[in-house]
Amino acid sequence: MSRPVISEIPTGPVTVPGVVMTLAAGDTVTPVWRNELGGLTFRLEDGHGGVRYAKWVAAGTPEIDLRGEAERLTWARRWVTVPRVIEHGADADGAWLLTAAVPGTSAVDPRWSLTPATAAAAIGRGLRLLHDTLPVDRCPYEWSVERRLARADERVADGEGPADWFPEHRHLGLAEARARIGDPPAVDRLVVCHGDACVPNTLLHEDGTFAAHVDLGSLGVADRWADLAVAAWSMDWNHGPGYDGVVYEAYGIVPDPERIAYYRLLWDLA
Repeated sequence: MSRPVISEIPTGPVTVPGVVMTLAAGDTVTPVWRNELGGLTFRLEDGHGGVRYAKWVAAGTPEIDLRGEAERLTWARRWVTVPRVIEHGADADGAWLLTAAVPGTSAVDPRWSLTPATAAAAIGRGLRLLHDTLPVDRCPYEWSVERRLARADERVADGEGPADWFPEHRHLGLAEARARIGDPPAVDRLVVCHGDACVPNTLLHEDGTFAAHVDLGSLGVADRWADLAVAAWSMDWNHGPGYDGVVYEAYGIVPDPERIAYYRLLWDLA
């Protein structure tokens, strides 16, 4: 059992921010994603095959740093397939990031719900490519345990606790959970992590092979299990249980129960 996934494809009316309408410049605007913090993503289509994507988040949402994402995309694009940044900015209402489309469909697209093992394999192979390709020694960003522990403590200070966690962690209680994430396992292998390697953020080609990564706002150096544990876990949320092993197999790694448990708990709290 897992808690409901709040990030979703919008099914009802969505108010399009004024800046997105300006960026569209007459293109057709379609809302395609809403995240758990209220951030919105829109597809802009010019009617002649040209497609761009606009991300927008309301002012006062510090958890989403679109300027930081723009910087990370620009850096990573030298080595791997990620969206090209067209422009980004902010005003009193919010911040936005406009990117060019990259080929592929999200691993949460309904077509992959019919063959979830295909999505799982693409996620595993895509992560392996990312981890093997991006140069750790040239990466200016980090996604360290220490940084994430500080975020966990901020959330606790804001009143979050077991009721806000996934059901599999609620039995721990606040003190025990904090103690566990404060005692991380030794690093297996430092890589440049995606930082949000959940199912929606992998794109697939028409033949089901890995195409690209999107949403790299938390990209940074960390143990590879910080990505792997959550990528496999998110298959449960989006396509149902039983496919986590496919992610690990496609990546080319044997599951590590200790690191999987640790990084899933850290994700939940931080």
